[in-house]
Amino acid sequence: MDAFVVMVYRQIKRFIRARSRVLGTIFMPLIWLIFFGLGWSKAFDFPYAKMIFGGVDYLSFLVPGVFAMSIFTGSLMSGISVLWDKQFGFLKELLVAPSSRKAGIAGRVIGDSLVIALQGLIILVFSLIIATNIRITGIVPAILTGIILSIAFSSIGISMALKMGSQEGFQLIMNFLLMPLLFLSGAFYPIDTMPDWMKYLAYIDPLTYAVDASRYFLIGFSKFSIFFDMVALAGLATVFLLVAMFLFERATIE
Repeated sequence: MDAFVVMVYRQIKRFIRARSRVLGTIFMPLIWLIFFGLGWSKAFDFPYAKMIFGGVDYLSFLVPGVFAMSIFTGSLMSGISVLWDKQFGFLKELLVAPSSRKAGIAGRVIGDSLVIALQGLIILVFSLIIATNIRITGIVPAILTGIILSIAFSSIGISMALKMGSQEGFQLIMNFLLMPLLFLSGAFYPIDTMPDWMKYLAYIDPLTYAVDASRYFLIGFSKFSIFFDMVALAGLATVFLLVAMFLFERATIE
């Protein structure tokens, strides 16, 4: 338990000290909301469009997607810090420390998830200023959804980083995964507007259920049942976290 608490504290303190990372991870989603969201909201400013977007304007429809996107990208890229720890020797110290490896990696995942959820909260607070149909009461459950999403994808990012030796290779694979998963998730347009073959891919995209749940809490519209969304997310987060713990338990550093 000590290893768990220490790693949670380390990840939070590390993020606070990295001011450029704080600004970068917050400003990119805001740019999406301002330039992409406000621009397209004018193009979709007619009654039929609101029917497509669940009865709300396009900007309000986009907010949950951008929120999930920021959580998703930040979580997946958390594996880069593992590569840094490999390079500077901290990971080796953690592996040889007289403490539970599983608790250590779980603490790292939870610490990253809390930090990334805080970024998502900032984005949601800002969205209240520019979007007209966001439910304030939905922010807290949306943040809880973001934490579960972050646990899942932080675990994936860390698991992949444990098996890789270079940041360049890691970033190449991450960029290969990021865009397809984002566009298939329904973050930017409804899944019902996709071609049939694309819908099948969207249904197996874990991010789809986080976007759908966030949309339910924030604007009251969802494609699937909220129970199904949350069970799917919680199940995936549990499986991916266990995989990360299993891999870290058997990890070696050359």
